[in-house]
Amino acid sequence: MLLLGLTGSIATGKSTVSDLLRSEPYNLPIVDADVLARRVVEPGTPGYQKILESFASTTPDLLVPARECGGFQDGPNGKGRPLNRPALGRRVFGGSEEAQQLRKTLNGIVHPAVRRAMWIEMAQAYIRGSWACVLDIPLLYESNWERLCGSVMVVAVKDPKLQTKRLKDRDAHLTDEDARNRVLSQMDVREKAERCLQRGQGAGVVIWNDGDKEDLKQEVSRVMREVRRNSPTWWTWLLWLVPPAAMSAALYSFLRSWLIQRRWQRQKEREKAKL
Repeated sequence: MLLLGLTGSIATGKSTVSDLLRSEPYNLPIVDADVLARRVVEPGTPGYQKILESFASTTPDLLVPARECGGFQDGPNGKGRPLNRPALGRRVFGGSEEAQQLRKTLNGIVHPAVRRAMWIEMAQAYIRGSWACVLDIPLLYESNWERLCGSVMVVAVKDPKLQTKRLKDRDAHLTDEDARNRVLSQMDVREKAERCLQRGQGAGVVIWNDGDKEDLKQEVSRVMREVRRNSPTWWTWLLWLVPPAAMSAALYSFLRSWLIQRRWQRQKEREKAKL
């Protein structure tokens, strides 16, 4: 089974691409890290308790008001009020040293729980015999998940201002500064696109989403033809029917991705040394 890593940056259209891949004619299983990230911090979960311990003392509005939970101080189900995500976002997004440290703390709580949930969903997709499973991960590169992917797909835009505009259109409560900080808090999507293409034809594809939804659909169709040529049906059946072959292919893919990552890092180090 091909692990197809899907990433991008905030407000580049990654979620729309994920929805397209979930639907006809692709019908691919989607392991959505954002969905799982919400699930693992729902009231009553270990992740929720750890966030309260780490942020409650410095973020008075960390939880949604009781009036939005029917007046229940402990939430409608008695497990606690949901997290106030805009308030938490204001604490962890931005370029300041404090925001970066708080973001590391939050990621250290959420990421391990999400990884466990993702492995379970990937195993279920393999058992069902899917030819590919999409790993929808915003921080694919930052978290090193690309090492596990046979192919990587980056959804990008060429103009950073378009990201900020789309983000404000989507989340009306954000100020200009909030929107810029959220864009800057993630790795530049154009760098992700460049890094993706280093993987080679079929193993790294970029979807440029500077147009409308019809343009996006055509881009998805184009890159999926390229990905499918790189992972034909006979190969899918071989890996599913012969588990040792699947393990060998997974090991080869991991080592290849690791070498590509190392080469990219060395290239960036050389570029910085020239400055």
